[in-house]
Amino acid sequence: MTDPAPDFEEFVVGCGPRLIRVAWLLTGDPHLAEDLLQTVLAKVWPKWHRLADNHPEAYVRKALVNTHASWWRRRWRGELPHGELPERAAGGDPFAAVDLEQSLAAAVRRLPARQRAVVVLRYFEDLSVEEVAVTLGCSTGTVKSQASRALRTLQSRLPVNEPAWGGDRHVRS
Repeated sequence: MTDPAPDFEEFVVGCGPRLIRVAWLLTGDPHLAEDLLQTVLAKVWPKWHRLADNHPEAYVRKALVNTHASWWRRRWRGELPHGELPERAAGGDPFAAVDLEQSLAAAVRRLPARQRAVVVLRYFEDLSVEEVAVTLGCSTGTVKSQASRALRTLQSRLPVNEPAWGGDRHVRS
């Protein structure tokens, strides 16, 4: 068996920022995201010689979702965090986009695990419905219905009058 280190290191350097973003969006905590990604990469390392030629980023994304789901199932759920969204400042608040991003991230973290995974993969990672279905091991109809429910929930939790980016409010589904 050849040493997979150079290819694996290149993969981690090249895809690491995208993968840590997925992990952060799934966990909502930068430290847990690093732990999640490190755990998944440790699981992938021994299999790297088989994975390197078969879409390793998709495999690692799926492993992130599955590992996070197993962590999520084990976590104690006695307390549910809640908080009020901050009031929006009038005028040209330079921090409005950051506030909106943080509010969106908090709202995404409050979604059920399956809906959160669909939102992260579909809208943050920009995967197609089919790619999300393959990653999550479900039908395209399930992806569409979970995305629809999640977007409805997010719209109800994020009273946004005008987008910070200046575009329209359409989100493709």
